[in-house]
Amino acid sequence: QVVLVESGGGLVQAGGSLRLSCAASGRTFSSYFMGWFRQAPGKEREFVAAIARTGGSTYYADSVKDRFTISRDNAKKTVYLQQNSLKPEDTAVYYCAASLSLSQARVASEYDYWGQGTQVTVSS
Repeated sequence: QVVLVESGGGLVQAGGSLRLSCAASGRTFSSYFMGWFRQAPGKEREFVAAIARTGGSTYYADSVKDRFTISRDNAKKTVYLQQNSLKPEDTAVYYCAASLSLSQARVASEYDYWGQGTQVTVSS
């Protein structure tokens, strides 16, 4: 089992940047495929980005591609989401998720473990 704790959210003006972190417990972090999802008020949870176990492959939603970067440090058991050029529509609670085995990185139900979320608010 793995416990995930997100941090780094906050209030930022449009065009600004944030770096979200997700720290994992347990000894097998490198065995997990990691993802970031977000949920805005009144909307369904949506895929943001994902990264393979070794970091060799990454996946992004079209809405964040070229603005967000996902990365991981297996030695520190942490996955990151660098957010640049933030827009008001990026406002949401951002969740980190982990999966031991999945076939579709963009599907929330493929992930086994979730963090509690961190709020990102982008003002116009």
